Amino acid sequence: MKIALLNTGKTEKKHIADALDIYSKRLVHYCNLEISDVNSGTSSGKLAPAQLKQYEAELLLKKLKPDDFVVLLDEKGRQFRSVEFADWINAHQLRRIKRMVFITGGAYGFHETMYKRANEKISLSNMTFPHQLVRLIFIEQLYRAFTIIRNEPYHHE
Repeated sequence: MKIALLNTGKTEKKHIADALDIYSKRLVHYCNLEISDVNSGTSSGKLAPAQLKQYEAELLLKKLKPDDFVVLLDEKGRQFRSVEFADWINAHQLRRIKRMVFITGGAYGFHETMYKRANEKISLSNMTFPHQLVRLIFIEQLYRAFTIIRNEPYHHE
């Protein structure tokens, strides 16, 4: 199964980009990972929040394929413990999904069209995080999930 992380906005902080790179390199042993960004660029400061969410949705939808399994990383989504998330990933691998796309939203969240397109929503916490940190937290949890699936000693419970 190919896993894609589609981010709204760029990773501007070097220390976050470096950490993402570390986990991305670790994940090549477990899955085919693709990380990409859509950037609203100069439009982000010129549009009202509702218009910006719509514009970001248009950019995100262009990156999706019709048979993608889309998971929004959203505060209203389902929460997992790490072991439960590993089980969820493993179950989806067994379903023979070709490409699972996890999407991080922008500063104002997702437009309604993204909720309609999504197959599922996952929340990383009841707390709100900056979108740059969300991608790092998620990629670490993805790595953790694969080590749990393979019964490797990264996760301690």
